[in-house]
Amino acid sequence: MKFKAISLFLVTLFSTYALPAFADKPEPWGINFQKAASPLAERIHNFHDMMLWIIISIALFVLVLLIWVIIRYNHKANPEPRQFTHNVLIEVIWTLAPIVILIFIAIPSFQLLYYNDRTETPEMTLKIVGYQWYWQYKYPDHGDITFDSYMIAEKDITEGQTRLLSTDAQVVLPVDTDIQLLISAADVLHSWTVPAFGVKMDAIPGRWNEAWVRINEPGVYYGQCSELCGKDHAYMPIEIKAVSKEDYKTWALANGATQENFEKPALEAPQEEASAEAVEAPAEETPAQEAETQGTDAESVPTEQTEQTQTTL
Repeated sequence: MKFKAISLFLVTLFSTYALPAFADKPEPWGINFQKAASPLAERIHNFHDMMLWIIISIALFVLVLLIWVIIRYNHKANPEPRQFTHNVLIEVIWTLAPIVILIFIAIPSFQLLYYNDRTETPEMTLKIVGYQWYWQYKYPDHGDITFDSYMIAEKDITEGQTRLLSTDAQVVLPVDTDIQLLISAADVLHSWTVPAFGVKMDAIPGRWNEAWVRINEPGVYYGQCSELCGKDHAYMPIEIKAVSKEDYKTWALANGATQENFEKPALEAPQEEASAEAVEAPAEETPAQEAETQGTDAESVPTEQTEQTQTTL
């Protein structure tokens, strides 16, 4: 009976592991990352895999050492233990070994942090503002297209849509494009998170936080608010539709952009100057002086719902 129970547990474990966990949205019984859809996510996954092997190696070493000590130095095998308090070689090894391991981890860690921080040459900008409990998006480089994105209620879900993740207005973005993300909030703390992109950035009232993404392939990608922001925190999904550059241009022109928006680089100024001009932080009842103290320009964000102007692609 006991053997059958253990066998059932192992079968369940490995069959669960074999289920398709890689996807652009959460999957039932998924136990791994979603499939990486950007260079940022790919590097995060690679770093995770490296760390996993380091952790497994350390754990196995400690386990083997513990078993060896139990067998070799138990009372029966070693009735008269040696009396000593120091071993210089061992003390040097167990001091230097962790240092070497930490340095080995720190180098790729810092490289990853700096790579994910920002892009030096963004091709377009997407402004994201969190509200209780929806997201507002603005395309400042392409006609200031602006719309709000709400979760579709469960009773209104249709075929092809995903419960708790589909929205009434998808964020359309082009693939193979360095996209600057400027993220803020108008009321409380939020966090704009899309696991497939490797992006998770806090939205803070009164200032803009910066991230970036480059989407590898077309598709629909989902995320959610990852910061407790009130009673409807669980109902702030993110739905992004990645399309080709040609299809994105068609969508933008149909929603208010002009041909001139695509005839010049999105950001001509150096990164530092462009950020100072483009980043105007929304601040609900926040004085401009306070925003300057935080190192950011201030701008009031309208609290009323923005009229939906998006055309279905």
